[in-house]
Amino acid sequence: MSDVTYTSKELLKWLWRDYLKKHIWMLGLAVVFMAIEGATLGALAKLMQPMFDQVFVAGQESALIWVGLILVGIFVLRAVASIAQKVLLTRIAQTSAADMRIDMLNRMMMQDGAFHQAHPPGFLIQRVQSDVNAVNDVWRAIITGTGRDLVGLIVLLGVAISIDPVWALLACIGVPLMVMPAALAQRFVRARSREARDLGAHLSTRLDEVFHGIVQIKLNALERYQSRQYRDLTKKYVKTEVRAAFGNSAIPGMIDIMSGVGFMAVILYGGSEIISGDKTIGQFMAFFTAMGFTFNPLRRLGAISGLWQTAAAALERIKELMDAPVTLKSPKNPVATPAGSTDIVLSNVSLSYGDAKVLDDLSLVAKAGQTTALVGASGAGKSTIFNLLTRLIDPQSGTVTIGDVPLKDMDINALRGLFSVVTQEALLFDETLRENIVLGRENVSDAELQSVLEAAHVADFLPKLEHGLETRVGPRGSALSGGQRQRVVIARALLRNTPILLLDEATSALDAQSEKVVQQALDRLSQGRTTIVIAHRLSTIRGADKIVVMDRGQIMDQGKHEELLARGGIYADLYRLQFEDGKIISDGRNSRALRALEKGLKPTEPNLLQRIGQRLFG
Repeated sequence: MSDVTYTSKELLKWLWRDYLKKHIWMLGLAVVFMAIEGATLGALAKLMQPMFDQVFVAGQESALIWVGLILVGIFVLRAVASIAQKVLLTRIAQTSAADMRIDMLNRMMMQDGAFHQAHPPGFLIQRVQSDVNAVNDVWRAIITGTGRDLVGLIVLLGVAISIDPVWALLACIGVPLMVMPAALAQRFVRARSREARDLGAHLSTRLDEVFHGIVQIKLNALERYQSRQYRDLTKKYVKTEVRAAFGNSAIPGMIDIMSGVGFMAVILYGGSEIISGDKTIGQFMAFFTAMGFTFNPLRRLGAISGLWQTAAAALERIKELMDAPVTLKSPKNPVATPAGSTDIVLSNVSLSYGDAKVLDDLSLVAKAGQTTALVGASGAGKSTIFNLLTRLIDPQSGTVTIGDVPLKDMDINALRGLFSVVTQEALLFDETLRENIVLGRENVSDAELQSVLEAAHVADFLPKLEHGLETRVGPRGSALSGGQRQRVVIARALLRNTPILLLDEATSALDAQSEKVVQQALDRLSQGRTTIVIAHRLSTIRGADKIVVMDRGQIMDQGKHEELLARGGIYADLYRLQFEDGKIISDGRNSRALRALEKGLKPTEPNLLQRIGQRLFG
């Protein structure tokens, strides 16, 4: 995270403007009820004077009844006001917290890949869940403190002053002594709270990685290592939280000390006045009750400053994420997506990540209705082309067009509506199989759904599922096999029925039987569509209309399968390395050959291809 800081005024202004102002009438009503609840403390304190002077000391039986009735009335009023303000405040709090979480999720989903690389899922989950909860709890405490405790404190001090201003002044004699320590405590709490929030995000990220990588952890016997890492982080988190708790409790503690000093001064001074008869016992009890009732409001108001520092640390992180610039936006006046040709053209496109050049003045044409295959070693820039086409990233120079319309001129959602994407990592959600295919679309007929299920070969395994289409697929589709997940994604793509299809190693992680079924579904999916394929298995792209050979962000060669073989070069060398006597080598030597090429070997040099072949194939 960056070191962006906001003042308390800026944070409160933003919180009020964006989330609380819309509830102003309900909030105002809640504050009225809180003020009533707070004011009843003053009424109780004031009632102590007639109770002691007229009932207990003077023995007036008539006063006993009306004092008792007033006492009951005060408690009834206090109960009604307390219930009403809590219900209203809870509704406001939950609604505003939900709005904040939704806004954060929407904002983060708009961000590009670089943002999500810099902010792991654990950090973002911590911000959306824990940080919003922290803010929600504290602003409720602030409003409650303002509406109930502050009003109660003012009324109680008014009662105390009305009895004897000197006594009231003596009761507050310790206030100046706590100003400087309280200010230092606030700064300490904010710093520790900021540190605790970051450590909490690290803990969330660690848990996310452990649970998603549990299979690899078990296979590599990493349980102790991961436990130790988590334990070390937890110790730091606990230490920081304890230090923050110390700072939070310091301010109410100082208030207790101040109150004790004040009470001692009042007893010493006021006691002599009662003994001399200048003041009555009822006056002293009313004053003592009023000042006694100020304890809890004072402590809660004192704690608010510490709680606010905790919330401010969380709110800073939330505001920082909300203010992060969205680099990939739709233009103000977008043009329509192409209705006819979907020719894809990259013209002199260059792109770098830092100092690493990914695409270097690359030009490429993928004709509408044809299949264009991208071939090359890892890091050649193949996947980057997919990201450019869907505007997950933008090039630093050059243009990318579809049907002669630049991508930057289209609405970004309309642009992505032109594509169906099938990758080797089939993304499924922990929902039903049906929902994973339709993805919220409500106008899908049963006939249309059945058609895509058959075309994608989902219908082949559907009868084996206990609840059919209503079967939940588990987190990330864990209840299905790899081949089944791929077929579900293909069914989803068929249902989208978009003019352009992007296939990224869609069968590379499958066994031979699953690959055959999935490849049949992909062949059916690509019919009549502009298709771009990334593949290391050259057997899957021999029928492509054009094969583009890439290396280090540049196009080295392009043409049909037979043309590239006849010309020799990188493609021909890759093909010969992958095949032996016309059969695909499937025992791992294929990937070793690719790694040899990626290390900079040039298999077109005399006799080098033969030497690599002998070394790999024995």
